[in-house]
Amino acid sequence: MSSFTPSPDFHPERLRGMRRGIEKESLRAQPSGWLALTPHPAMLGSALTHPRITTDYSESQLELITGVHAGVQSCLAELAEIHQYTYRTLRSACGDEMLWVSSMPCVLPTDETIPLGRYGSSNIGRAKSVYRMGLGHRYGRRMQTISGIHYNWSLPGAGNEDYFSLIRNFRRHAFLLLYLFGASPALHGDFVQGRAHELQPLRTDSGAHTGDGTKKPHGEGTLHMPHGTSLRMGKLGYQSEAQASLAVSYNSLESYAASLHDALTRPWPAYEALGVLNPGGDYIQLATSLLQIENEFYGTIRPKRTIFQGERPLHALRERGVEYVEVRLLDLDPFEPIGINARTLRFLDVFLLHCLSSASPPDTPQEIAEIGRNQHLTAARGREPGLLLWREGRQATPLRDWALELLEACMPLAAQLDAAHGNTDYSAALQAARDAVHDPAMLPSARVLRAIQAEHDGSFLEFVRARSQATSADLLARPWDAAQQAKYEAMAQASVREQAAIEAADTLPFEEFRKLYVSPSRLGQPKPAKPVVV
Repeated sequence: MSSFTPSPDFHPERLRGMRRGIEKESLRAQPSGWLALTPHPAMLGSALTHPRITTDYSESQLELITGVHAGVQSCLAELAEIHQYTYRTLRSACGDEMLWVSSMPCVLPTDETIPLGRYGSSNIGRAKSVYRMGLGHRYGRRMQTISGIHYNWSLPGAGNEDYFSLIRNFRRHAFLLLYLFGASPALHGDFVQGRAHELQPLRTDSGAHTGDGTKKPHGEGTLHMPHGTSLRMGKLGYQSEAQASLAVSYNSLESYAASLHDALTRPWPAYEALGVLNPGGDYIQLATSLLQIENEFYGTIRPKRTIFQGERPLHALRERGVEYVEVRLLDLDPFEPIGINARTLRFLDVFLLHCLSSASPPDTPQEIAEIGRNQHLTAARGREPGLLLWREGRQATPLRDWALELLEACMPLAAQLDAAHGNTDYSAALQAARDAVHDPAMLPSARVLRAIQAEHDGSFLEFVRARSQATSADLLARPWDAAQQAKYEAMAQASVREQAAIEAADTLPFEEFRKLYVSPSRLGQPKPAKPVVV
């Protein structure tokens, strides 16, 4: 183990107080590789109120949520258990449906046929569905079916300034996570039909012979970037021309809240033209502002605070400050049964601790533009030998060199975490990352392309179908007892009762509820900014 000087701020008790949780999205798919169009299974409980199993954008897109955990293994154990119950329920309620193990979607029906999440007849349930209808009109439903993993993280004693310092450094260095953990270098061609793109068809040397003796290429529907890491986080993923107009500052809670407040209250001409109601009188979005609600704002990381029932997230942040950060750029790893492993979580812990403890100068509009360029470069070309990233106004820094520089800086923190936990797991996670920088063939994105070509005749769909079926078999074969079944059945039944109680308690007409919910008065009052010490 390398020698290090322990930081006085990171004593073992504080490091052991680190907390984390996971939110994981996955599409439900048919064995054919097409999106399942069945409703959210009733046996899973209420998508509105279940604490562990809900839906994301689509009725066909599950979101599995762990509680808050002190340990990496306990967090992953709960995520695995939620998966086991979900797979068992799908087998009982939906036959041979499976969870799609790639971030890039399975075969999708026409855009308007992709089913929106449904949450019952309560005002808040209707609002959630209308919000999703608005996302579909604004960005298209296909984009919303992209799935990923969110990692929620906190450290005792960290305050607003600490978390925003972390966020600024995270954004500067997020390219490293895209490089190391990106696992979506290819997709099914139908996903980008009608859209401009730079993807290339994936061809293999093998192929079926046609009648005239020539070879017919396989995988004709598969498109890829040869050195890509995460198409999900690139130009074909969660992107928005309207949101590109936002110059969000992460220099303080006050500046961040002001940026978000502006986006939530600024009328946007294209959305005003849509209106809140269509000509038939049906709701098509919650509001005509640039953002309908806070969750519409895309970003690789967000400051978060647990909200009270009916409270707006921005109000909660302004009133009670940042409670944790939500890391949002992780792809599903198709080689892991639950989409992520302990080594990745431990690396994230070290990386976030480094972002928190390193000098973090204020961001500038120029640097924010550089961060965006580096994200797109890494997503599309991260494994390209000699790829240069932008740094301090110039595209002159090799990704490999910058990555190794960051990993070297993280080593003392990994050693501190090892000492606090009495093992060497954190240093091992860091060493695995160093190995992957030196040998990009080890990266998940490279492994995905290699498996598609070598094992599935160049077909993205066949690769993900096979991985999805193997994952289903794996999780269904794991031990499961009556007590576990009873626990999740009770959770599902309680969620149904809770939804019914919310629906029974509603008194306002939906339009009054909507106007009140999107009212600027619900966003909280800005706090006086602290004077800048020069």
